[in-house]
Amino acid sequence: MKKIFLVLVITLTTLGFVWADHYVKMKIHTDPVSMMGQNQPAKDEVSEMWIGDNLFANHSPERSFIVDLNKQLMYTINHQNKSYIEIKLPFDAMEYYPEQMRQMMQGMMDSMKVTVTPTGKTKQIKQWNCDEYDVDMSIMMMNMKMKYWVTKDVPFDWKVVSEKMMDNMKKLSMRLTDEVMAEFRKIEGFQIASEMNMNVMGGNVHTTTETLEISEKAPAANVYAVPAGYTKKDQFSMEDMRQ
Repeated sequence: MKKIFLVLVITLTTLGFVWADHYVKMKIHTDPVSMMGQNQPAKDEVSEMWIGDNLFANHSPERSFIVDLNKQLMYTINHQNKSYIEIKLPFDAMEYYPEQMRQMMQGMMDSMKVTVTPTGKTKQIKQWNCDEYDVDMSIMMMNMKMKYWVTKDVPFDWKVVSEKMMDNMKKLSMRLTDEVMAEFRKIEGFQIASEMNMNVMGGNVHTTTETLEISEKAPAANVYAVPAGYTKKDQFSMEDMRQ
């Protein structure tokens, strides 16, 4: 259950005859966690974003999200059990949770409070000039304090990517309400780095993200596709919710 709390780009370019999309590589680090008598070691993983013509994909070792605005569909993919869910946009997240979990999830979402505050500070991160934002979030008995460093200096329309692509992914994966999403939209820019501190079930969680690369690349044929052989499901299973 603890992973429920842990969770967390459109333009088109041509170079000669090569079709190039925008590629974003990001590193996510989580410090060791002790929670409810269990120890979780430090974890590092790399996620990759692809931004194409009305297409968006976010791939990590455990999960992927694909948004296809041409078809008004989103796919959430579980690589651990090789399954996926096809979601019609716009969507009601509750339709995709197990019935026995809906009351708890609704309670979590109803209790969620978020405040986004621009600090007025700036920071140079690699080649990007970034603005700093503080984000305070509370869910039931859990409190999170986050910092975001964002920039508008990216080679794509960050606002279109954020609102039309990434918002759908965040809303589903982080169980965010429309009201919370509206607060997050106060963050003006594309996320280059972040830091999160959270206390949940007696455990302290510290996670950082950093952008390693933003470039133009020709995507492989399967970047915006569900992997072959994966099983289609109508909603998340209890196993999915625990992962």
